Amino acid sequence: MILAGDMMDVEEACRIGLVDEVVPKGKLIDRAEAILLTIASNGPLAVRYALQAVNSGMDMTQAEGLRLEADLFAFAASSEDRKEGMAAFFERRKPRFTGR
Repeated sequence: MILAGDMMDVEEACRIGLVDEVVPKGKLIDRAEAILLTIASNGPLAVRYALQAVNSGMDMTQAEGLRLEADLFAFAASSEDRKEGMAAFFERRKPRFTGR
């Protein structure tokens, strides 16, 4: 597509996964802020580890990437934030993550 300069409509871009969502004109900033708030409400360690896995994983073999994911999962699973997240879930309340 890049080299041939082929054009596509929004429906095709969505169908092939190039675009996740189409936002009405004038609503982009509002939607971006909503996504940001959703991400910010998650545990900071989980977000950091997910970003690390995606960014570092691009420069690794599949086996190395899977090992990195397993290591980061182990770190997250042993965190205070995981315990807080589980407690909040069972107590039906919003979690109070500390990043530890």
